[in-house]
Formats: sequence, structure tokens, C-alpha cells
Amino acid sequence: MDLKGFDQAGRHTAGDTRSVKVMIAGGFGTGKTTMVRSVSDIKPLTTEETLTQASADVDRLIGVADKTETTVSLDFGKIGINDSLVLYLFGTPGQERFWFLWNGLFKGALGAVVLVDTRRLASSFRAIEEMERQDVPFVIALNVFPDSKDYPVDEIRDALDIPGHIPVVAFDARDRSASRDVLVTLIHHLRDRSAAVVESR
Repeated sequence: MDLKGFDQAGRHTAGDTRSVKVMIAGGFGTGKTTMVRSVSDIKPLTTEETLTQASADVDRLIGVADKTETTVSLDFGKIGINDSLVLYLFGTPGQERFWFLWNGLFKGALGAVVLVDTRRLASSFRAIEEMERQDVPFVIALNVFPDSKDYPVDEIRDALDIPGHIPVVAFDARDRSASRDVLVTLIHHLRDRSAAVVESR
């Protein structure tokens, strides 16, 4: 992959390999932890805790009633895209009560993947708003659940009010190759965005 055109600094490691911080964001139960687990080259660090009755009035389980665990801090994984690029993946907590952690997690991030459950579009509105507020480039990844309806991508784009230049792709967060393809889509988006910035100068 040609990395020319990136105008944001990434940390360089031995052998001139660039390491980049990428956020995996989205609403509660959209599959962030699943994606990090499926795609990471290392055993991922997760901070999942068991959901209890005590949180029933706090965490909205509509549409995810079978969910038994939840991320309370972050998920962390690592994947080598090629010999010159390593992505460090930071998964955000999805529940509203942990959103205060997002500001620190986003510091230094080059880009983000926002996961969306098409059965519960509203659950990812906050993540999209946060990308725009912090000016973090992002792509939308539609996590296909077994009972998800097959909506056209353009219909989802309109429903989420996503501009045409932001990629929207469907994938299965449980599948390593599909998750990797989403990350490659993000890298291409970042490259194209940087190239456009350079051309406009």
C-alpha cells in the first residue's frame, strides 16, 4: 500500500515501520470488542465486565437483550497491515455513562471506524457526532448481525446523514478478513483525504 500523502505524523518503529492509532467506536452493542478480538494479531486487552441487574436502569438493552458483558474502559489490539504500517486499535466503551473516557482515548488518533448496527441506527449517532466534533476522519462500518435486514448502503447513508466522501461498508465483525478490509478502507480514506488537503494548499 502506498502511504505517500499522509501529512499527519505517525510514530516510527524499528525498520521504519509506521505505527498509527485508530479508534473503533460506535454505540452500545455494535460489535467493537468483537472486531478488535477478530482482527488483532496479538491477544487483545479487553475490559469487559458482566452486566448485572444493577445496571438494568442505566444501560439500554433494547435490541441487545442477549448481551451479557460490556466494555467499561477500552479494548486494545494491534494489527500489521503490511511491512510498513502497524495499527494500534483502541475500542471505546459504548454506554453513555462511560462517554467521559472518550476525550482521552481520541488523543493522537489518526482516524476511526464507527460501527453501526442497522437494527438500531440511533445507537451510533453519538459516536458520529463525536468524530465530527473532534475532527477525526472516519469510515462507517455496518456490522451485519444474523437478523439484520439487508438495507442498501445509500439508504443507510441517508438515514445517518453521512456525506458522500465518507466510505460506508458492510461487514461481519466476527470475520478477521472482513474486519481487516474495513481497516484498509479507513487507511485509503485517510490517504485520499490527505492528498486532497495537499492539493488544496
